Amino acid sequence: MVIHVQQTFSTLVSQRRACKVLSQPRSTQRYCSENTGDQDRLVQRIVALAKDYGRYGYRRIMALLREEGWQINHKRMLRLWRREGLKVPAKQPKRKRLWFNDGSCVRQRPEYKDHVWSYDFVMNRSDDGRPMKMLTIIDEYTRECLAIVVERRLNSEDVLATLYDLFIERGVPEYIRSDNGSEFTANAVREWLSGVGVKTLYIEPGSPWENGYNESFNGKFRDELLNCEIFETLFEAKVLIERWRKEYNTFRPHSALGYLPPAPETIESIQPVSTTLQLAVLN
Repeated sequence: MVIHVQQTFSTLVSQRRACKVLSQPRSTQRYCSENTGDQDRLVQRIVALAKDYGRYGYRRIMALLREEGWQINHKRMLRLWRREGLKVPAKQPKRKRLWFNDGSCVRQRPEYKDHVWSYDFVMNRSDDGRPMKMLTIIDEYTRECLAIVVERRLNSEDVLATLYDLFIERGVPEYIRSDNGSEFTANAVREWLSGVGVKTLYIEPGSPWENGYNESFNGKFRDELLNCEIFETLFEAKVLIERWRKEYNTFRPHSALGYLPPAPETIESIQPVSTTLQLAVLN
């Protein structure tokens, strides 16, 4: 508008007078945006990360960019995210806890590493229609995924074998949480856990939110991998799932941990899963 007034009245009106009449601050009129030259490269990187990690929102993508050395705040990130038409994944609805009549909460909250572990099963099918059963075990405090065992069938003996290996590798947790599935409530499992000093926490039947940490992990596991991949063989599923587990622990930003991965101290030199999954299977 100021420029239009100046052009209309030629040299009769100065910029100072035009700004005063139009109530336009001169600093705003003279402001020139600073283009550092990295805008196009930054946008290309945002789009590339959003393509590789389609279920990540702009905050998690921003955390990855900062890890790569980009200087970007959330306002600029959100502006570029919306400008490129990128969609933020829908949030899952919040779940209430289970409370007793006296107001006490059922759930034992984790207070330090290896304080409370939890495990559960996830079901899926390979491309030929045959079932696959997966045992997921996490540390509720660090959010680290300790193991994902993939087989056609799993029973209490397989649960014991997996826990035995983890106890030798990491030590014995104080508590372990699970639902009331037969694989977890079998006498052999109860007796063995009691013998090594692990206290069991069984949730109320029909109350999966009491095992919220594991349920949340299983949701991300299904959303980011199982719903995106077609597994032709059991071996392919094992390779891709283990690759995703390592990426989840060492690379994927976790919002509850300040957008840091659950196990940053064990970061390995691995390529992003989205660009190497097929190579891993072929090799």
